[in-house]
Amino acid sequence: MTLKLCGFSASNYYNQIKLQLLEKQVSFEEELVKTGSTETATLERSPMAKVPFLDTSIGCISESMACAEYIEAQYPQHALLPADPFAAAKVRELIVYIELHLELVGRELYPEAYFGGKISDGTKERARKLLSRGAEAFARIAMFRPFVAGDAFTLADCAAIVHLPVISGASKIIFGEDLLAALPVKDYLKAMGERPTVAKVNADRKIDIQRMMAAVAASR
Repeated sequence: MTLKLCGFSASNYYNQIKLQLLEKQVSFEEELVKTGSTETATLERSPMAKVPFLDTSIGCISESMACAEYIEAQYPQHALLPADPFAAAKVRELIVYIELHLELVGRELYPEAYFGGKISDGTKERARKLLSRGAEAFARIAMFRPFVAGDAFTLADCAAIVHLPVISGASKIIFGEDLLAALPVKDYLKAMGERPTVAKVNADRKIDIQRMMAAVAASR
């Protein structure tokens, strides 16, 4: 059975794993699965009905970090975690900062920034405070020389490439300023965009966003 990446290309976490697979040159198929499904068949594969998840020959794996760790262990070619334990821990540290202290906080802004909803002033104030703090902390450990963890492309880049632009965009829309502006995100993303794998992920994401928008329009 060919490894299946399940979810959809408009999801930044899905694209985080997709970019990892492409960089490692792992053969895989993509299966369109919507998040939040209540179908038993989906819940048996992803208990929280979250995407992405992997469908392997022996079972399914949910949660992006578990997926990433499995891929690194199962497909050791083109390793995206350093062999040195300390260096590997620093890569994981960067991912936690990106996902927990930046993306998870920025996600509270997405309903209004990207989906036409409204969020309270209290939510905005809280998000601004936490995002500013998270950005300052991330700036202390992110290297961008030229990659997030130093001179090699790692799992930290798979996270940064898909999450940072979404966070920057949301903060600009909601607050009128980019709360990640102190970081060299713009130049970094431009450089990373020249990688064929990143270009493919970005192109597929645009197509999937168009698919989603068409589906929403058709349902009205």
